[in-house]
Amino acid sequence: MPSPAVLVLAQPVTRAEVARLCERLTALARRAGPGPVTVDVSGVGRPDLAVVEALARLRLTAGRLGRGIQLRNARGELRRLLAWTGLDEALTAPTALGHALGPEPGGEAEQREEALGVQEGVEPGDPAP
Repeated sequence: MPSPAVLVLAQPVTRAEVARLCERLTALARRAGPGPVTVDVSGVGRPDLAVVEALARLRLTAGRLGRGIQLRNARGELRRLLAWTGLDEALTAPTALGHALGPEPGGEAEQREEALGVQEGVEPGDPAP
């Protein structure tokens, strides 16, 4: 039986490192059993906006894989920073229906991505695109 996916973040987390963290999360999620990917933030030290950006991007990456994330060891300063940015509920909410922070229907597509489940309507007499 595959083990649960756990990604450990350590200080310093920089913007340049975000893409590599997303690649690691993807590899972990594909090898691990079902359920959310746990992101252990105990080694982050003093969190900053680069950490928040990394967590938000990790959540998006997990969502694209049909997974969610759950934070482990998120303490005071990081929780306050997440609240200040408005991401506290999105990144620290408890697991719902076995898919912590999974894909949200009706969300907006990220830049350069097509929105899923959206069909464009054409009115008679509209010029061709």
